[in-house]
Amino acid sequence: MVLVQPETIAAYTAKGWWGQQTLWDLFVQQVSARGDAEAVVDACNRSDFAHGVQRRLSWHQLAEDIDKFSLVLLQQGLRRDDIVVVHLPNCVEQYVVYLACARLGLIVTPVPAQYREHELAHILTITAATAAITFTHIGHIGRIGHSHQAADMYRALGTAHASLSKVLAWGTDVPAGVVSIEAAWPEALTAEHRAQLAQAERDAAVTANDVFSICWTSGTEAAPKGVPRSHNEWLIVPPNIIEAGQLEPGARLLNPFPLVNMSGLSSALVTWLVLGGTVVQHQPFSLSVFLQQLREERIDYTVAAPAILNMLLQDNRLLAGIDFQRLKRIGSGSAPLSEWMVSGFAERHGVQIVNYFGSNEGAALSGGDIDIPDPAMRAQYFPRVGVPGLTWSVSTTRKIKTRLVDLSSGADITEAGQPGELRFQGPTVFSGYFKAPDLTKRAFDEQGFYRTGDLFEIAGDQLQYYRYVGRSKDLVIRGGMNISSEEIEGLLAACPGVQDVAVVGVPDRILGEKLCACVVSAAGKAVSLGDLVQFLRDQKRVAAYKLPEYVLQIDALPRNPVGKILKRELREQARTLAPEVV
Repeated sequence: MVLVQPETIAAYTAKGWWGQQTLWDLFVQQVSARGDAEAVVDACNRSDFAHGVQRRLSWHQLAEDIDKFSLVLLQQGLRRDDIVVVHLPNCVEQYVVYLACARLGLIVTPVPAQYREHELAHILTITAATAAITFTHIGHIGRIGHSHQAADMYRALGTAHASLSKVLAWGTDVPAGVVSIEAAWPEALTAEHRAQLAQAERDAAVTANDVFSICWTSGTEAAPKGVPRSHNEWLIVPPNIIEAGQLEPGARLLNPFPLVNMSGLSSALVTWLVLGGTVVQHQPFSLSVFLQQLREERIDYTVAAPAILNMLLQDNRLLAGIDFQRLKRIGSGSAPLSEWMVSGFAERHGVQIVNYFGSNEGAALSGGDIDIPDPAMRAQYFPRVGVPGLTWSVSTTRKIKTRLVDLSSGADITEAGQPGELRFQGPTVFSGYFKAPDLTKRAFDEQGFYRTGDLFEIAGDQLQYYRYVGRSKDLVIRGGMNISSEEIEGLLAACPGVQDVAVVGVPDRILGEKLCACVVSAAGKAVSLGDLVQFLRDQKRVAAYKLPEYVLQIDALPRNPVGKILKRELREQARTLAPEVV
């Protein structure tokens, strides 16, 4: 299935940005080159969320598992362009599934392990998926209420979605009507099997422009949208990670992000393939397990949410025993970074935090220490890429264009200090939402640039940076003054006693909105509104109109399955603090 327009393929191919190599081709090359080197490693706590025990597979062992699973897929009648829902926690089986599908031309649509009937019905309706691949149980099987019967859920969903003709599952107690992968698994590969696989590859004739995946946006305000990406659209992404993170071939990567969207797949699948490295899986997020893996698995690179990095830097005992001679860079993003945190890791541990901005749709910025050496500046700024006259170290930046647009007038912004929507064009950007032409039309402007919905402003003494201001829907407007929630969140992240924080607007009859800080206090602390105000006013010297006027004390910030804060839920809770306008 090729969805990108032929003229676009021709243009990017002529420039050398897209090629003929598929993800499967790259895997075959790495198996030949890496052989017995370790390729993928399960989380050490696998038994807490899935059947079986931790597995470590070499490139050869992974290739053999892919061969056997490919035969299972063929036996079930699955063929090129069939869409397959993949519902698995982070585990080595994901690599088996994704690469077998890449080989046979099946299109994977991976979903977070937390998804249930409501989200899945939406996805099955849009994709008309032929099959689902999952575990019989996801969660701790020995604890009542902590194990989800995933295979049985898909069997039931099949009654309402006629296209879903096959459900395949690993695990024990496979329900009737579900194919047991382990029962169908060949004991040994024969010459006949290998001939069958070779013929299947010829029949599939997968090209680099065929769709490999349909990932789902993690929007908090609307139903998820399907983002298809071809092999070429994936393979253009790794330089953002490899070059900004200064990663070497064979690097060992720790993956704590769900392997279902841009955040996880770009680093822990595609970058892994390019590097011929090792991925150590992590699931679900556990700080103690994460730290154990950093100490024991010789990790060269990982990613972590800003809140996690803030927490680690607040207690140096947590970082004891980690080899920072290897782990010299950590990626972070999805929320503004604190200057205190980025500078603190550099000064105390020699670790450079790489600041990432990105989306499933392919808009991406990488702020590494080559381009922005000052850690404090790197927390706030990204290279202003895709603009004539500015050159940056990451090669992808020379293949894209960006523009900053005033949302009121539609005019391009070229001066500092004026917020506008950042828009992207180039080979990293997707071609459109799956089976959603109206949404696709609205996603691109009249010049063909993708509208990110994210607000930036131009900054720097040479106008060389972009500074993130916030989501266009995530501004608090108090008395006619625009306040970036992300700006205040980044400041409050350094406030003593604050473990996690989000900022939302509370309706106000006179001013329109007032600021509410939704705070998760650190253990043994109870951060008050007065503490927050004093910190912002006295330590950060923040303008008075930006000071929060409400505080919502909560045990944890609500997040969707891929970790983004559900601001909608927080706004609903915060409204109760101003009952006169509820």
